Amino acid sequence: MKKISFLVAAGLLLTFFAFTLIKATGIQGKVSPPDGAVQVLAVTGTDTLKAEIRNGSFMFSGIKPATYTLWIKAKAPYKDTSVENVAVIDSAVTDVGEIKLQQ
Repeated sequence: MKKISFLVAAGLLLTFFAFTLIKATGIQGKVSPPDGAVQVLAVTGTDTLKAEIRNGSFMFSGIKPATYTLWIKAKAPYKDTSVENVAVIDSAVTDVGEIKLQQ
């Protein structure tokens, strides 16, 4: 019985470490000015994902690898902005850097 318990514990421990080695897949970036936009949408095919902007930063995590178009929904007097061809690959976070909003 102790041998089975040890094997179960060892299996759970290995599973835990395996999941910690998997890197997140996502998109991150910043909007300038930080209070110039309310939301960012990531669109690929028929999928649309939403992220809130906090202190000018946004993050999409756990998304599928694909090529996305980002739509930044701006507050007046700024204009909505898009960033095309944002490639996301497996186990990596794509950083789009700073997106400057135009008036």
